[in-house]
Amino acid sequence: MCRNIRTLHNFEPHATSDEVHAAALQYVRKIAGTTKPSQANTEAFDKAVEEIAHTTQHLLDALVTDAPPKNREVEAEKRRARYAARA
Repeated sequence: MCRNIRTLHNFEPHATSDEVHAAALQYVRKIAGTTKPSQANTEAFDKAVEEIAHTTQHLLDALVTDAPPKNREVEAEKRRARYAARA
């Protein structure tokens, strides 16, 4: 999985539409192998991002869990600690 795509499920507050869109964009970039599509592929690229963001939002809305919601700041600190350990 692309390192830039973060888990969006089971956080308080819930993932924003911007976060969902950013994850969809990273996914499409990874699959397409480019960060900026050619002019000929821009429409297909943008449509894929919107469709994946839409489907992702439906998935997040449908998922259920008994686990308590995660704290964004605590999870970010864990990521920073893992990154520092790798360096």
